[in-house]
Amino acid sequence: MNSRAFSALLALLCALFIGSPARAAMAKPNVIFILADDLGYGDLGCFGQTKIKTPNLDRMAAEGMRFTQAYAGTTVCAPSRCALMTGLHTGHAPIRGNKEIKPEGQEPMPADTFTVAHLMKRAGYTTGMIGKWGLGFPGSTSPPEKMGWDYFFGYNCQMKAHEYYPTSLWRNAGQLVLDGKTYSHDLMAEDALEFVRRNKDKPFFLYLPFTIPHGKFQVPDQGAYANENWPAQWKNIAAMITRMDKDIGRLFALLRELKLDENTLVFFASDNGAGYQPKFFQSSGPLRGWKRDMYEGGLRSPSIARWPGKIKPGVVSEQVWAFWDLMPTFAELTGQTPPPNMDGVSILPALLERKTVEHPPLYFEFHERGFTVAARIGDWKAVRLGTKLPIELYDMKTDAAEQHDVAAQHPDVVKRFEEYLKTARTESATWPIRENVRRPAAQKSDEGKQ
Repeated sequence: MNSRAFSALLALLCALFIGSPARAAMAKPNVIFILADDLGYGDLGCFGQTKIKTPNLDRMAAEGMRFTQAYAGTTVCAPSRCALMTGLHTGHAPIRGNKEIKPEGQEPMPADTFTVAHLMKRAGYTTGMIGKWGLGFPGSTSPPEKMGWDYFFGYNCQMKAHEYYPTSLWRNAGQLVLDGKTYSHDLMAEDALEFVRRNKDKPFFLYLPFTIPHGKFQVPDQGAYANENWPAQWKNIAAMITRMDKDIGRLFALLRELKLDENTLVFFASDNGAGYQPKFFQSSGPLRGWKRDMYEGGLRSPSIARWPGKIKPGVVSEQVWAFWDLMPTFAELTGQTPPPNMDGVSILPALLERKTVEHPPLYFEFHERGFTVAARIGDWKAVRLGTKLPIELYDMKTDAAEQHDVAAQHPDVVKRFEEYLKTARTESATWPIRENVRRPAAQKSDEGKQ
């Protein structure tokens, strides 16, 4: 056999046993993480919503796994997203609150911050983010292009993201000038579809932090809700959510068309509780509180995961997890060792094998009303609304609505939380503890705030 024939035979054997490079690359599952902005725990039909139509997300839950005890990073935008990006809870994350930097942007993360985008790039993924960043400002140490993203389109600044008809958006490190008459969500939804088409032949990680349904409550039309006898604001919110749901349906249709459906893990979540008074839609479902509260209505996320052939359909999971678990989960998914000192754990066994993963204590802190904290250890949840105020204690197994403070009946559990809270955070000059001895004032409206 001459050398040319031998080379041809060797190539054939490699193709049979290993497969083509494209086939080998596609053995890595694509990952899409869709993040709604200020969507309440009860705002989807599959989580009990009766007024707002979300057929595509409801189908996603029917075809995948719906989580009843999933948590955002905390109760407001920027620190919640930082927890997702870094695998650190808000006692350790570099961003622990919303802090605006004029004229455009937020408090940046340090230049050496390792993000989930860096992790996925290290595993050979093309990384894309389309939506709202909110973790730095243009030219700072942590705009998207410096934080592991191969491609970025959307809002750098979460304050700018309140406007759905902007005069510009960012594409990578440059600004795209707009006419101020184009609905930004529609542009980002189309761009997401194009990103998938462009990267269909190689593994990709797409992070889709949509701005819906954060206020301003702007939408091109009220759709199915135009004739409802509701205040205009509620029609707009419902139309915004249904519009996002429709675009998520288009994304799933594209995955099927491109034959990527069974090789793509898709997550859906919200960055905190409902950012609007939740009574009209029962947006917090059975839970207490909403955005800016340390009760479950401010912290729990209506979360879903779908991966046909890998995640069993129609599963309702009580697995406890939080945004900082995504880093170790994606590390295990891609065969990597997670960075040291992560606060999270991999929930891949819960996704693929329906095994309960024992979770370390959860910790949340909030800086916009003095200093308030919440923590969860097992089925116990502690809330402290002031540095000098006593711990409130709730049993999540019997009282997820947090209606009965049982601290007086369980002093041993309170003591355990007191000890944990002493060690749960590292000191931060940017996010110091500000003593407050009174309970925070009740919220009236969240429209127009971050």
